[in-house]
Amino acid sequence: MTPTPTATLVARDWAEIQERMLVPLYEAVYDRLEVGPGTRLLGLDCGAGLALLLAAGRGAAATGVEADPALRALARERLLEVVAAPPVPAARPYDVLLAFEPAPGALASALPAVRRGGAVVLAGWGPAERCTVPAVLGGGPVVRDLDAVAEGAGLVPDGSGRVFCPFGYADADSAVRGLLSTGLYPVAGTGAGPGAAADPALAEKELAEALHPYERADGAVWLPNILRYVIARVA
Repeated sequence: MTPTPTATLVARDWAEIQERMLVPLYEAVYDRLEVGPGTRLLGLDCGAGLALLLAAGRGAAATGVEADPALRALARERLLEVVAAPPVPAARPYDVLLAFEPAPGALASALPAVRRGGAVVLAGWGPAERCTVPAVLGGGPVVRDLDAVAEGAGLVPDGSGRVFCPFGYADADSAVRGLLSTGLYPVAGTGAGPGAAADPALAEKELAEALHPYERADGAVWLPNILRYVIARVA
């Protein structure tokens, strides 16, 4: 499937503006799991692949799964190994599975590729009072019970953590483009929930207005957040 021009632009906004906001989360998880030479890592819904690049920079062998063809194309431009669907179990299974926001069914389909005792990492928003972005998004994404997700997948709990992960932008335009690239902004002005179609111009206008309280004197936008991650093991 060939990405549409609009999809490609949104994917580039993710890669050039938004993706780096999650670096503190990636680094905290890699430090805790001691990701490095000898680690085989699989990233679900890896986007343009920044998490894979950071793992590779530590010496790990990293592979990604990304269904969106525009994002997958950008990841491949970075010379990353990224496939459209979870791989079948390999002779050398993976040690770490990053499943921060897996699509429905993706986690279950990827688990057979992870070795017994391998780490599975889930992540999401922390306490509502410590997260600015969901409020800006008008209620924003659903906060999932990560422990319940792990339990439902038959995984064994092995700890959790919280990471200060602010979203900072040079100006309001960058903030709007970055946040819209996440796909989490709800329909503007209709009361509909996330995932429904919205008029792009109206969504941009309302999101820009929601960002006004977070603009600094120099025009920069600062949205502090605490993200939570859970580590579980394959039984």
